Amino acid sequence: MRKVLLVASAVLAMGSVQANPFDALGCSGCHGAGGKSAIPTYPSLAKSARPDLDVVKELKAFQSGTRVDPTMNAMAPMAAGQEQAIADYLAGQ
Repeated sequence: MRKVLLVASAVLAMGSVQANPFDALGCSGCHGAGGKSAIPTYPSLAKSARPDLDVVKELKAFQSGTRVDPTMNAMAPMAAGQEQAIADYLAGQ
């Protein structure tokens, strides 16, 4: 029974990650709802706030370690495979 619950939780979580990976992966915790940060230390990522931002490129740089920030180097690997979905979500904000 416990395995069934774990699998069901994982499947539900995957669905929410696909629907809105930005929130599901916790990005909004620092970068704000819709990618509009209220905290100056964390940049806004919404396309309206940063039209020049290439979210996919930046996430991959954090994942590979070519761009260094302790928080993002720890968080970005969780977005692996979801980079474009996150960028698409932010483009609509």
